[in-house]
Amino acid sequence: MRSDIAGHPGRGNAERVRPEPHRKPVVRHPSAVGGRRGFEADGCVDMPQVSADVHPVGRGPEHRVAALGLAALLFVGSLMGLSNLLIDGVLRDGAPRWVYGTAMLLCMAAAVPLAVRRRAGRWQTFGLVLLGDLTYLVVVLCIEDPVRYATPLMLLFPAFVAAWFLGPWELAINMVVTTGICLLALWPSYDSAVPLGVQVVVSAGTLNGGALGVFLLRRRVERLLDATQALSRLDPLTGLSNRRFLVEQAPRIWRQARRDGTRVAAMVLDIDHFKRLNDAHGHAAGDAVLRAVAQALAATVRPADVLARTGGEELVVLGLVGDPDEARRLAERLRLAVARTRTTDGHGVTASIGVALTRPVDGEIAADALWRLVDRADLAMYEAKQLGRDRVASPGIPRARSPLPAEYEVWPGTTAGETW
Repeated sequence: MRSDIAGHPGRGNAERVRPEPHRKPVVRHPSAVGGRRGFEADGCVDMPQVSADVHPVGRGPEHRVAALGLAALLFVGSLMGLSNLLIDGVLRDGAPRWVYGTAMLLCMAAAVPLAVRRRAGRWQTFGLVLLGDLTYLVVVLCIEDPVRYATPLMLLFPAFVAAWFLGPWELAINMVVTTGICLLALWPSYDSAVPLGVQVVVSAGTLNGGALGVFLLRRRVERLLDATQALSRLDPLTGLSNRRFLVEQAPRIWRQARRDGTRVAAMVLDIDHFKRLNDAHGHAAGDAVLRAVAQALAATVRPADVLARTGGEELVVLGLVGDPDEARRLAERLRLAVARTRTTDGHGVTASIGVALTRPVDGEIAADALWRLVDRADLAMYEAKQLGRDRVASPGIPRARSPLPAEYEVWPGTTAGETW
C-alpha cells in the first residue's frame, strides 16, 4: 500500500469501510505557510495557481522588526551625531552648528513614526535612504575637517538599506546619488582634479559595489525562499496543490462566497481499485496513473477552482457554485475526465466522487468549515464506492436557508445508483 504524502497514507479500496453514521467525522487542521510561486518538476503537472502577493516592506512580523531596527539606527546615529556639538574643533562656528544640530534632530524625529507604526513602506524607506544621503552632505558642509571626521563610509548605512529593502531602480537612483554626494563632499578637500577623481571613484565604487553585492545576495535568497515555499504548497509527484495550499485558499473562497451569495462545493475524488493496480503492476504504474489523472483533472476544473491532492489516491476540488445542479455537472465532468484517462502503458482507471455543499456564514472559521465540508464529501465518496464505484454521490444538500437532512436522497437527473 503506497503513501506519497507524509502523515496521510494511501488507502486501498478493498480495505475501505464506510464510517458508522453515528460517528462524528474527524476535523483536521493542517497548518498553513506562506509563499507566492508554483514550480514545474520533471514529470509533474505545471500548476501556476500557487501564487500570492509580493509583500513589500511593512507587512509581517519580519518587517516590524526591520522597521524597529531602522528606527533604532536612526535614533542612535542621530544621538551620536549630536555629541559633536559638545566637542570643540569638530564643527564650524556660527550657522553651520545650527544647521548640523537641526539635521540630527530631523533624523531623530524620523525614527519616531517608524517606532510607533512599526512598519515602513517602499516609498517611506526610499525617502529615508535619500534622507541619509542628504544628512551626510549636511555633516560634510558643517564640519571643520571632512576627511578626518566625515569619511564617505558613513554612506554605507543608506546604501545597504537601499540594497536590502528597495527595488532595482530605486537602488540605481541611490547609486547615482551616492556618487554625486561623494563628489560634493570631497571637493573642498582636494586642490587637483586627478586625486579628487581617484578618491571619488574609490569611495563611490566601494559603496556602490557593496550595495550591489548585497542586492544580488538578497535576490538569491528570495529565489531560494520562493522555491522552498512553492515546494511546501505542491505535491511533488503530481504537481498539484497540497493540503497546505487548500487551507490557505479557504478564507478567500469563503469571503467570495459570502460576498456573491454563492455556495462552496467540495468534491472528494478517489481512484477506484488503486491498491489492486499497485499490487498488479507496481508502484511505478500507480505513479503514472496519478500523474495522468492529475493532468486530466487540471485541464477540466475551472480556473477559479482549487485542485489538491490530499493523500494517497485521494484528491479534492474546491470551488463556488450557484446551485446543486452546477456542482453535479462539474462532478460529472471530472468523473468522465478520469474515466477517459490512459497512461502511456495503457492503464486506465475510474474514480468515485463525493460532493458536499455549504453556504458560508459570517463568523465561522474558514479552515474548520473547510474540513467539515470535506469530511461530508468524503462520506459521500464512501457511499459512491458502496454503490458500485465510478459514480457521483452526495449527502442531502439543503435548499436555501433550510436545515441539513440526515438521510440520503435521490439526486434528480442522475443515473441509477447515484445519490444526491
